[in-house]
Amino acid sequence: MITEIVVEELLEADKARVQKLLIESYQQYENGFDDPKFWESYLKDIITSLDSTDVDRILIARDDQEILGETAEKAYSGHPVHINAPFIRLLGVHPNARGRGVAQKLLNACVDYAKEKNAKSIYLFTGDPMIKAIQLYEYYGFVRDIEEENKLGGMEGAKCYRFDL
Repeated sequence: MITEIVVEELLEADKARVQKLLIESYQQYENGFDDPKFWESYLKDIITSLDSTDVDRILIARDDQEILGETAEKAYSGHPVHINAPFIRLLGVHPNARGRGVAQKLLNACVDYAKEKNAKSIYLFTGDPMIKAIQLYEYYGFVRDIEEENKLGGMEGAKCYRFDL
């Protein structure tokens, strides 16, 4: 039986499960990073992201049995990002839930939220090792924003994508 996937805001009681989900969903990229210290730092950032005060909201996708995916909107505290528009950060789907439209539902919710904020675009950053994620974003309609990407300086391998509303 196929159950409906619902997107809703993260509840405090679900934080530990979502942290585990994020680690499991991003673990596939570990070998794509040359610097183990960078990976450790990135993983720590992923784990602490759910407690960030720099997000407007954190969304989860769930069916009637389990949490399937997560994303945060408006993040990047401490990063040299000067784009005055909504951001999607750390979109993760559990490996066992891939191919069920979870990421698309989370992206739809983020785009709807950006529209509610009267934004002209919504942005995200991704990296070279995240080939499947890049394919998803491009399929959805995100385009690479080289101009904003070039402003990053020092974030080697980071790719900026924009979805115009």
